[in-house]
Amino acid sequence: MQHITNMDRILLSYGEGGKNTFKLIKELFLESFRNPILEELDDGALIDDFVFTTDSFVITPIFFPNGDIGKLSIAGTVNDIVSMGGEPLYISSGFIIEEGLEFDILKKIVHSMKEISEKVPVKIVTGDTKVVEKGKCDKIFINTSGIGKKIINVSKNKIFPGDLLIINGCIAEHGISVIVARNEFNIKSEIISDCNELWSTLKNIFKYDIKFMRDPTRGGIAATLNEIVSDKFGIEIWEEKIPIKESVKGICEMLGFDPLSIANEGKMLIVSSRTDAEKIVEELKKYPDGKDAEIIGEITEEHRGRVVEKTITGIKRIVDMPSGGNLPRIC
Repeated sequence: MQHITNMDRILLSYGEGGKNTFKLIKELFLESFRNPILEELDDGALIDDFVFTTDSFVITPIFFPNGDIGKLSIAGTVNDIVSMGGEPLYISSGFIIEEGLEFDILKKIVHSMKEISEKVPVKIVTGDTKVVEKGKCDKIFINTSGIGKKIINVSKNKIFPGDLLIINGCIAEHGISVIVARNEFNIKSEIISDCNELWSTLKNIFKYDIKFMRDPTRGGIAATLNEIVSDKFGIEIWEEKIPIKESVKGICEMLGFDPLSIANEGKMLIVSSRTDAEKIVEELKKYPDGKDAEIIGEITEEHRGRVVEKTITGIKRIVDMPSGGNLPRIC
C-alpha cells in the first residue's frame, strides 16, 4: 500500500475514521509531532490529573433527528473526556460560519449547546468566531476543546485476555439517521440519532473495575476495536449479543452497509474485568442511555492483533478496519 506522504491529494476517506484516517494520523501527524503523550493515540491527552481533548464537527445536514451540530459538538467532546476516565469541566467553542447563514439557525444551534452543556453540567468558558465568504464553508463548522478531571485510570495497557467487552446500547443509529436525513436514497424512517452526552450515565459505573473505554464514532465499533487490539491479545465479539434495532439492520442490509462500521454518537465500548462485567451492565440498565447494555465479546489470547466476530451461525469472520468511502461528513 502506498505511503500516505507520497499521495498527491487528500481524499474524503482520510476523514472517515477508517484505514486512511489511521494512516494519516500515524504516518504524518504522529511522525511530525511525536511525543510520549501523543503516542498513546487516545481520544484525548492525559496531563497530570487532567484530561484534554479537541474535536471538529462538519456534519451535513447540520440538523438531524434528535440532534444538530451544536448538540453533537458538546456531546462528542464530553464523551471523549469520559472515555479517558475524566469528569467534564470546561469546554471551548470555535465557530466558522458561512456568510448568509440565517441568524435563527445559528441561534437554534447555540441553544442546543447551552441545553446539553447545562445537562452535564459543563461550562463553555472561551471561544472564537470567524465568518467566511459564501461558498467557502458549508453553513457552519464547530471546533470544541474540553478539559476534565481524571477520576479513574483507564488504559489499553490494563487490558488482558479474559476481560469482557460491554456496550451501553444499540449500534449504528447515528450514522443511519444522518443518511436518512440527507434524503439521498429516498428512504422514510423513524430512526433517530443516539447523539447524547454519556457522563450522566457512565459516572455511575466508575466505581467498578473498568480497564478501558472508547466511544465508537467514525468507523463504528469495527474501527474502534481494531485500534484497541495488539500483538498481545485479540478481540472476539458475538453477533447475537450486539444490540441493534431491526429498522437500523434493515436499512444497512438495503444499502449494503456493515452496521459494525457505522458511526455512533451516544455509545461507549467498555473493557472491564470479568468479575465486574455483569455488575456494570446491571448498573447501566438503570438509565435511558444504558437500558440496552450488553456484554458483546471478550479479550482473548487467540486471534492476536485481530478482531473476530462469531456469527449467529457459529462461523467466525475477521472484522477489518473499515476502508472508508461510505459515510463522509457524519460528525
